[in-house]
Amino acid sequence: PNATSLAFSLPFVTQRHSRGPLSKPQFTSTTGGKKPRISQLIMERVMFKGSFPALITPFKNGELDLDTLKKLVEWHIGEGSHGLVPVGTTGESPTLTHREHEIVIEEVVKAAAGRVPVIAGAGSNNTLEGIGLIQHAEKVGADAALVVTPYYNKPTQAGVLTHFRLIADATDLPVILYDIPGRSGIEITYDTLLRAAKHPNIVAVKDAKGDLSEVSRVMNNTDLIYFAGDDANALPTLAIGGAGLIGVTANIAPEPYRLMVDAVNAGDLHTATAQHKLLEPLVRATMTHVPGTVATKYILQGLGRIGSARVRLPLVGPEESEAANIENDIALVQGVPGVDFSNFRPDRNAAAGGALPKVAGTTR
Repeated sequence: PNATSLAFSLPFVTQRHSRGPLSKPQFTSTTGGKKPRISQLIMERVMFKGSFPALITPFKNGELDLDTLKKLVEWHIGEGSHGLVPVGTTGESPTLTHREHEIVIEEVVKAAAGRVPVIAGAGSNNTLEGIGLIQHAEKVGADAALVVTPYYNKPTQAGVLTHFRLIADATDLPVILYDIPGRSGIEITYDTLLRAAKHPNIVAVKDAKGDLSEVSRVMNNTDLIYFAGDDANALPTLAIGGAGLIGVTANIAPEPYRLMVDAVNAGDLHTATAQHKLLEPLVRATMTHVPGTVATKYILQGLGRIGSARVRLPLVGPEESEAANIENDIALVQGVPGVDFSNFRPDRNAAAGGALPKVAGTTR
């Protein structure tokens, strides 16, 4: 079935992908008066290319710590991050309330103030909910949206494609698909990617599947832009023509990822490889012992970038052995630009356990 016809059977779905020229940014048409594909516009203006940290969501006493969030935005922009991605999985989107999800996007958009693009997390395994999330992101000024494969309910590829098309139909924002079978339980197959690429608003893929041969094949046969979604594959993805990365470790070390991307764009593989090698133990510390969000907050707290390493339940802070493994890998990090671990002082006790938001009528 076609996504447009299905949309009219769902409540509250607004058809918007053919609404006319985008209001932001303004482009000169090179397509003889026809509305150009958004992906073509992005390629012309290089809006989405580079290192995009998948931002953590800092908490204080279990609630959003918006002051720290704003400071992180300023720091990332100052360190040269090419853009920001709030409320992805690293931002603990599964355990934010809907209103918290909206607030984080609103605050990041305000703090960025147009200096770098903001790609808002807008994924859900409920198509209608995903439509609402992406329409809110557009309303408050996000520049694009990241939409993950529907998780847990494991739809067929026909369902996956319809889900993506309906969400893309409901907005004028560029849509980046997030292919992460390790978390969603299903992949976006090659054939589905080819069919999704025909939608004018679906412009890119964040790939955490790790099949670089398929990445090359998709880029050869579509105009989809590729972002590395696995920190260890940032350089390999860039080397075969990827546009950048949406990364976890970039929360801790944004500068070397910027240097890596800039070096690849300048044809300087030697410099890019040097940054990749320097980052290896930090990537291992962040991504192999506990969930990336947990390790990232633990490390950022130890560096003094955030006040609390607490995560939302069911995530919990690292146990003693896990914390020791993280710290052992950190001890191997040397020469990473913009990060000084000489005064790394994590608080294992403060990071332990998990937090809950305040709920009226309950105790915690």
